[in-house]
Amino acid sequence: MAGPRVVIIGAGVVGAALADEISARGWTEVTVVDQGPLPATGGSSSHAPGLVFQTNPSKTMTELARYTVEKLCSLDVDGRPCFLQVGGLEVATTPERLTELHRRHGWITAWGIEARLLTADECVERHPLVSRDKILGGLLVPTDGLAKAVLAVEAQIRRATERGVRFLARHEVLDVRQSEGRVTGVVTDQGEIPADIVVCCAGIWGPKIARMVGMNLPLTPLAHQLAWTGPVPALAGQTEEAVRPILRHQDADLYYRDRFDGLGIGYYGHRPMPVSADDILSVDEAEEMPSVLKFTEEDFEDAWTETRSLLPATKEAKVEEGINGLFSFTTDGFPLLGESPDVQGFWVAEAVWVTHSAGVGRAVAEWLVDGHCSSFDLHECDVNRFEPHQLAPEYVLARDCQNFVEVYDILHPLQPSGKPRPIRTSPFYARQQEHGAFFLEANGWERPQWYEANAGLVEGRSVPTPDDWAARYWSPVVGAEAQVTRETVAMYDMTALKRLEVSGPGAADFLERLVTGKVAKSVGSVTYTLLLDHDGGIRSDITVARLARDLFQVGANGNLDLDWFTRHLPADGSVQVRDITPGTCCIGLWGPLARKVLQPLTDSDFSGDGLKYFRAKRAHIGSVPVTAMRLSYVGELGWELYTTADQGLKLWDTLWQAARPLGGIIAGRGAFNSLRLEKGYRSFGTDMTYEHDPYEAGVGFAVKLDKDDFIGKTALERRKADVRRRLTCLTIDDPRSVVMGKEPVYDGDRAVGYVTSTAYGYTIGKGIAYAWLPAELATPGTTLHIGYFDRRVEAVVAEEPLFDPTMSRLRG
Repeated sequence: MAGPRVVIIGAGVVGAALADEISARGWTEVTVVDQGPLPATGGSSSHAPGLVFQTNPSKTMTELARYTVEKLCSLDVDGRPCFLQVGGLEVATTPERLTELHRRHGWITAWGIEARLLTADECVERHPLVSRDKILGGLLVPTDGLAKAVLAVEAQIRRATERGVRFLARHEVLDVRQSEGRVTGVVTDQGEIPADIVVCCAGIWGPKIARMVGMNLPLTPLAHQLAWTGPVPALAGQTEEAVRPILRHQDADLYYRDRFDGLGIGYYGHRPMPVSADDILSVDEAEEMPSVLKFTEEDFEDAWTETRSLLPATKEAKVEEGINGLFSFTTDGFPLLGESPDVQGFWVAEAVWVTHSAGVGRAVAEWLVDGHCSSFDLHECDVNRFEPHQLAPEYVLARDCQNFVEVYDILHPLQPSGKPRPIRTSPFYARQQEHGAFFLEANGWERPQWYEANAGLVEGRSVPTPDDWAARYWSPVVGAEAQVTRETVAMYDMTALKRLEVSGPGAADFLERLVTGKVAKSVGSVTYTLLLDHDGGIRSDITVARLARDLFQVGANGNLDLDWFTRHLPADGSVQVRDITPGTCCIGLWGPLARKVLQPLTDSDFSGDGLKYFRAKRAHIGSVPVTAMRLSYVGELGWELYTTADQGLKLWDTLWQAARPLGGIIAGRGAFNSLRLEKGYRSFGTDMTYEHDPYEAGVGFAVKLDKDDFIGKTALERRKADVRRRLTCLTIDDPRSVVMGKEPVYDGDRAVGYVTSTAYGYTIGKGIAYAWLPAELATPGTTLHIGYFDRRVEAVVAEEPLFDPTMSRLRG
């Protein structure tokens, strides 16, 4: 099949990879346009130093890099290889960095790539230019290396051309045509090209191209310094381009690569230097190429001083040339992939470095041809993941620059984000400040992690202190809040949970088609259910409350759920979907005394029979109208209480005045996370993602295969009988060993899986870690070990849930 007419804008490493991958899948009516010459088009690919380090805290990013390495190793241009697999070495010059290398070794091991921790002497053996006195140790990944970006572009152009893909150099894109909400063509300075699908792979020009269809792309080109030394005497006579591993000295924001008898030096330690996509010169105007700016020597002084310290042999060399090269940065460090929410057929594959380029090419090709990506979990990369405030120019610039500054920093999993803050605050914010809330950010919301006002609750309680790393952004108050929730009652701010309203005469049928459960039930029903992709992978877990015949409220996980709903709306206008989060708020009132707090405040019946588990109703709490849903993510009796934002503070004060005399408290996210893991509740994006199906993830109960067809049903029927891995509960006896997530799990010396969510269970008195394991190891009583920095922590597979397996507390 020739497939639809596709125009790819940009013939760098991403555009060339996509053309190759999509034509290999049978779509050959493809045209690739670029304003520059081929294969060195003048974008970031043309000057990229080519270092490919696969280690990343994101499993997806590592897998994209691994595929890139594998593919580029198989490519050559007339015998010239597209990848020099010399290995990648990261060195530590401080104890903190050495500890971080152990963490990074855990990531890469968890994701299934060979890596070794080296002593300082072994580092010098691998890279003799490194000063033995300067370093403490290192991390070696043998399959890392140097991508020859321009050669890779040429090799993939050749392959795609053989299949019929057309490449047009020196074609500047002036506009993207659209009609009735979908693309129809691309206008260049040499004519118009008709198109059914347009994919923007324009890199640093991406925001400019995306604006042609009214799309706001949260991407900033930033200049990054790259210098080349002249001959280094110690390297005299080196005739191969690279023989030593590519090298990272992250303590000083530096990296290095061979170039025959000289070295390339990359530096991230200078001030951020953002550039507007509109201000980048054209190919003809640029002195060297558009993505290359003049080298600012003053910004490189510290880098050169540190280089001569780490690599003493460079003292006999000079920096002979340098550039400030433009690369794309995003607000969260992930690529921007997917289709415009407003213009059908306009896709982007942006903010992709050489490291992940071939992987992204494959991912987007699968997504286009098959309707979903089967090789990679792309939920972190989907361009539609952002909330509206995250597209504001001020926000994008600030966070993109921050990501540049932090690119080599040691970042804690809970480390608060930087400016601008605060952005979104619930109606309870003032009261939370009065109680000494320690805030972290969740989708822009200021969300309390714990309250210093509860510090007195710690006395007399058993709240073990974790190790120094786990104790960052932690307080013993977290443990006290969790225990008091189980003993009396606590109020939790749940406003950061995204809320969607689905309404209209077709709403019930619409939702039935999208979800795995039965939601077209009686008014007042609440259903925990799943959204699946066509391959049966979990896109989200949601709650659906039927509030009226044609009105549903959905508790969602983020903007991707809203995007998914919107894309599947019927064309007849019988269904409307609206994000009601900004105008509403939510308090979770949970604990054994929750009914004693709530019932005296209302004339409505909140007894066990008056509002049963997983039911909802409208009521008044004091003078505040609420939607009450009897469900609990912490495993205790209680309700989620929703109201409008203007009455939220009144609801908070009303509940607080009633809870205090009963020993009630307000509690934060730290306690919440501990309680939900004791109860075995999953978190989408952490415990389960697009790559997992419900039976593997332990949420098969939310699938009703006896209902009419729903998206993913056919695939699930095939997958149900072949469960090879399981999300598994592990417990840890050592109270100081509270692992943080993403660590490898070992069966003997063999890495067999990885950790997802973790917490200390203050009720059960054990550490909790959920992990993906082979099904044969997910047997209660099995002893395994978790790799935590430089040690192994014993963990035992446990029956779940760990707390209240009979559900008596929830249903009381």
